[in-house]
Amino acid sequence: MFLDDVGIEHKAGLHRTMHKLEKRGGVIHGSLPTENIQTRTAPLWDPDQKLFKIWVTGTNDPYRTSPDGLHWQSGPNPEPDIHLGMVVRDPHDPDPNRRYKAAILSKGFSVSGDGIHWTKLDVGAISSSDEGNFSYNPKEGLFIHTVKRSGKYGRSLAAATSTDFQNWTDHGLVFQADDLDQVLGHRRIEARLRNPTLKQTEYNNPAHYSVEIYNMGLFKYEGLFIGMPSMYHHTGKVAPGWEGFAKLRLSPYIQECVDTHGDYTGFYTIQMISSRDMKNWTRQGNREPLIETSPLGGGAYDLQTIIGPSEPVDRGDELWFYYTGIKQYAFVTSGGIPGYDDYVPHGAAICLAVLRKDGFVSLEAEKEGTLLTPPFTLKGDKLFANVRGRKHGELRAEILSSDGTVLARSKPLTGNHMNGRFEWETGSIAAQQDKTVRLHFTLRDGSFYSYWIE
Repeated sequence: MFLDDVGIEHKAGLHRTMHKLEKRGGVIHGSLPTENIQTRTAPLWDPDQKLFKIWVTGTNDPYRTSPDGLHWQSGPNPEPDIHLGMVVRDPHDPDPNRRYKAAILSKGFSVSGDGIHWTKLDVGAISSSDEGNFSYNPKEGLFIHTVKRSGKYGRSLAAATSTDFQNWTDHGLVFQADDLDQVLGHRRIEARLRNPTLKQTEYNNPAHYSVEIYNMGLFKYEGLFIGMPSMYHHTGKVAPGWEGFAKLRLSPYIQECVDTHGDYTGFYTIQMISSRDMKNWTRQGNREPLIETSPLGGGAYDLQTIIGPSEPVDRGDELWFYYTGIKQYAFVTSGGIPGYDDYVPHGAAICLAVLRKDGFVSLEAEKEGTLLTPPFTLKGDKLFANVRGRKHGELRAEILSSDGTVLARSKPLTGNHMNGRFEWETGSIAAQQDKTVRLHFTLRDGSFYSYWIE
């Protein structure tokens, strides 16, 4: 894939494009108007029961199942009554009673054989101020737990990883907002205030404009760490002791925060970042939103607050992302803010957004562009590409020797291919096994998402 320059020695006539997720609307809703359904993980597939499963928050019925990922129903409530919202399925654990694994925010970890009956482990918690996210990569056996901590501009992201769900490495802060985020955030706030099609925030005080990282889904995908941070744009602050808070139904934690510090209001966008080591990050798409709030009047949930998705669900030619959409600022569950309704019924849902397989970033050529890889030892006899050619578009591949001699030249791939296999008009890939070679691609009028060798 082309989220960074690893595997690229030279390119010309090509430019990178980040692709936004395509929204499909709310798919997991509360049955009561006062329920604000949210998630901090992704649905998982149970091959034995042939069901997707997810554990959500903001409801008394947290366990949900679905045969297709679109139509969901409540299941039996987990026992004991613990706060489940971050659950993954580990198919490799030899103990079936540890098949499901949960991160319990700031309290540790639990395991279960059926997702209903849970056993807390004697494992230390990963500390968080109040937010977390959880993912699992079965190919590498890697558990990733992100949490909220404080950084230069306030809310920031720390991460912990484990390969056995027993011993955790706390990496500390791995990502936080920087000076440029503040500059761009101010512009985005001002643009929103000028846009009557978007829901306006409860307060507007330029002295309090800032951008922080509220939550971040972080997952491993084809050798890359990909993060989807929720960029929290502050637009105003309420003073501690403001009488309107007496009319709000707040959690004990949030009530303590607002009594001590007041609280901010604002809105959210989701960005995309990538890294090879969780230390050095590439900000994809020039920090433009991967997901942004929806306009008013369309029946959407994600009008003001968005908690970004965790890892994607692989659906063949598509990646499905489930994220939290809330119609107003997250802490407001009933009235108290002048000029706003007492509360928004059915104010939150888990929403679905879809992306082409490997479609995070493409290399684009309007006319013709070329890409050359560094030398590598060829293993495998089949070359594939994920590419979308437009009207006259095509992608060709050449296998070059270390001195640049053409050893094999492909026929063109035209049209739209998720798993396009190259055929060879001169030479063959099979004849180059164990040789040191380069790949040279020529793209005309198309989008090139990824390539691989099998």
